[in-house]
Amino acid sequence: MTKPATARVDQLLSSMGYGSRKDMARMAKAGGISLDGGDLLDVSQRIAITPDLPRRMQIDGAALDPVAGLVILLHKPLGMTCSHKEQGPLVYDILPDRWRRRDPAISTIGRLDKQTSGLLLLTDDGALLHRVISPKRHVKKTYRAKLDRPLSGQEAALFAAGELLLEGEDKPLAPAKLEVISDTEALLHVTEGRYHQVRRMFAATGNHVVSLHREALGGLALPETLAPGQWKLLDAEEIASIFL
Repeated sequence: MTKPATARVDQLLSSMGYGSRKDMARMAKAGGISLDGGDLLDVSQRIAITPDLPRRMQIDGAALDPVAGLVILLHKPLGMTCSHKEQGPLVYDILPDRWRRRDPAISTIGRLDKQTSGLLLLTDDGALLHRVISPKRHVKKTYRAKLDRPLSGQEAALFAAGELLLEGEDKPLAPAKLEVISDTEALLHVTEGRYHQVRRMFAATGNHVVSLHREALGGLALPETLAPGQWKLLDAEEIASIFL
């Protein structure tokens, strides 16, 4: 049996964004770090990084974050961007400060543009990120689009044909499924993530997207109870549902 990896407590907690190694030493002396119900005073000691560590360790009375494989489902509000570099409000501003200091860093799994709301995943798990966005996985993304003008009735066949060329591109889009909700509202299921794809698809039909909201990613749906700006950590079962 392979032995679990070990790490110094101060180095581990610092990499998880809780503070510098000196911060961790001060916190421990003040009784802010506990392990298995008792105060952990010596942050230079090494501990085994086991799956149950977040249940065994507490930081200032709260359970330790997942050591690795942090996966966050965020209900992205309108007006926020997914880039670290752009000006203005960023989706990362919503998260706890310590998560923005984690190493490896947290990144969005794909992006939603500033004027698109809905389900957005963020993670420090690079392998998971690439699995979700890989074209080979064909992970379905479901968007609710409200349109400026009534649908003509030809859109579903056009999108499903796998022959639609977006302006400026030379490779047709993969087939996509359209579900009509009303004359000016529809659900669109796509398996690609091209730049502003949904907006450009409707633009190719002579229409304009007034509002766009992502409702699901694979088999993972945005919970109705999660308001814009709120987030939740995903468990292993929820993460697996992405690929159903």
